[in-house]
Amino acid sequence: MSYREYKSPKRQEREHREKRKKKYGNVILSSADMSLLVIVTFLVIIGFLAIFSATAPKCMREGVNVATFAGKQFIYAIAGFGAMAFLAHYDYKKLEKFNTKFLWIVIALLVILKFTPLGVTINGAKRWINLGFMQLQPSEFAKPLFCMLAATCFKEKADLLDAKSWTSTYIPMIVILGLIFIQPNLSMTIILALTGLVLFLAAGGSRIILAILGGIAGVGGLALAPKLLQGYQMDRINIWLNPETDALGKGYNIIQSLIAFASGGFWGSGYGSSIQKLAYLPECHTDFIFAIIAEEFGFLGCLFVVGLFVALVHRGMRIAKRCPDMYGKLLAIGIVFVFGFQAFLNMAVASSFFPVTGVTLPFISYGGTSIIVSLAMVGVLLNISKQRIKRIRTEINE
Repeated sequence: MSYREYKSPKRQEREHREKRKKKYGNVILSSADMSLLVIVTFLVIIGFLAIFSATAPKCMREGVNVATFAGKQFIYAIAGFGAMAFLAHYDYKKLEKFNTKFLWIVIALLVILKFTPLGVTINGAKRWINLGFMQLQPSEFAKPLFCMLAATCFKEKADLLDAKSWTSTYIPMIVILGLIFIQPNLSMTIILALTGLVLFLAAGGSRIILAILGGIAGVGGLALAPKLLQGYQMDRINIWLNPETDALGKGYNIIQSLIAFASGGFWGSGYGSSIQKLAYLPECHTDFIFAIIAEEFGFLGCLFVVGLFVALVHRGMRIAKRCPDMYGKLLAIGIVFVFGFQAFLNMAVASSFFPVTGVTLPFISYGGTSIIVSLAMVGVLLNISKQRIKRIRTEINE
């Protein structure tokens, strides 16, 4: 080897750094955020325990294995962790190219749900497609879709008056919101609409234009609310303000949930000792699972669950802050907002701070589509956490 061909170790290291900079930009690749993974795993485990406790009496009444619901949830969780593992290793920047395909899939599923016999109506709401081996909830797929669409649309510039953005993003979002609203599913409609709003603001969108359009939409919404809202939705608001007026009817769920909180006290009645799950509190393994946790584990148990969600939001926002590109930042913020707001909404409903809505507690409530999609979204968040802004010296003097 000639003298000119020889490269010192320092020079080799410098060339290696330059190649990495050209390939990845001014970022460093690290391992995924393990703290986030631990938090999510704890939430899923708590979900298994709560679902088993809440559904055991129901299974006994129906003469089936007491672990039927927990077993199904375990299978769904395995599928979800598989999706998480795949997306944690799949470059999140490549997700943009699937926006259009994913959009049409979600719209097709919502149309099939609404206009074909495959749609299943439960408690007056048509939100599930019967696949035989499981019931698919298409609206769950709209959560990651909205994050992807908004992140792509706002990564360069957040402009509500841009014609191209209306055709590629805003109109499809409105169509999806309309299809979900008529199921009816007002809570999911609110979650998705606020997700888009939060990402618009996070991207630096004009607050003045937003305020003007929001004011117009607000006035129109108030004028049309009596016509747009279903009768039972208006009743829920009225009953929420005074549930005792129909304690055995429309106010029953709220009252029984509050009884569960009161019975739990500070320490809780103990795991498996809930009284409200014995047919007193309907949907105790889905919408009102937080009330069962409150009864069996008390204030301390509730505080622990709330703390886990606060920690999840904190880690997610930290990942977003350290992400080197705007698309990844917005995608992370959207995912974190969906988890945080949905958890807040579920817990607020169970404790009667909000009117009753059909929204589940992420990672904890029973539901196959919910836990699979939620864990898949965590996988995207883990992948984003692998890249962060470079804060070390990039050149070494020879």
